Amino acid sequence: MDIDDILASVHRDNFTSPESTALDHQQLTRLWIAERAVSELLPWPEALMERMMERVRTQVETIEDLTASSYDAASSSGTGQNQNHNQTVNLKLSILQTDLSRTQFLIRSFLRQRIAKLTKYAMHYLLLISPPGSSASQQASSSSNNNNSTRTEDTIPNPTTSATTSTSPLSPEEAKFLYSHQHLLATHYSDSFLASFPPQLRRLDDNAGGTSMVQGPDSKEVCFVRVLVDEVTVVVPADDTLNEDTFGTTMRIGEVWVARWEGVRRAWERGEVEVL
Repeated sequence: MDIDDILASVHRDNFTSPESTALDHQQLTRLWIAERAVSELLPWPEALMERMMERVRTQVETIEDLTASSYDAASSSGTGQNQNHNQTVNLKLSILQTDLSRTQFLIRSFLRQRIAKLTKYAMHYLLLISPPGSSASQQASSSSNNNNSTRTEDTIPNPTTSATTSTSPLSPEEAKFLYSHQHLLATHYSDSFLASFPPQLRRLDDNAGGTSMVQGPDSKEVCFVRVLVDEVTVVVPADDTLNEDTFGTTMRIGEVWVARWEGVRRAWERGEVEVL
């Protein structure tokens, strides 16, 4: 029995095949690399993560069963047949545990990278996924004009107020974590110093004077990409100086380029390039 057979035996009765397991692992690896390489948060791969977590649970159960059978065999009489059985079981355990550790490392590193971006650009993503008027202070202002009691934590938009609101590119769990994290941070700021400020200066999303306090990811940062299709054209998005999108250099299949993320984001979403 070779290594592929041992790994495939874990999923033999599962909803996936060894081929799709390898494909999902490759896709997770590419997403992990892309998440580390670009500045903004990439869309949450819900279906992929559900399959990967199901495989992890199945593999953990298999390892526990093999460990129990190995212990039972070791406690019995030490015949030659039992020794051969223990050696086979130990080999399977070693391979399965190594493969499990590899998968767990990818998942943990992928999630930690996303959490780092969420905490760095917390207000940006809260405003992005929250419905208009979702902060407590905005709801209260419609019924009262007295802003003397404005608290910093009340100005945090809450994306969990509506079950129908899409949290993309975050997962629902990430949205809950982000709101709780930012609410605790705002409470700490308020108790430390912001409570002594005038009410109009207590918000964390203040944009008075045309300068916004909300910091977002820089889409103009460069990244390395490899072209996977015949041709890909770099797009220069519309902005204050350009009224519409313009097209720049054409990249060919197999070439590796350094490009701004905003210029290749749509190509990455279509699967035409991979981030290195």
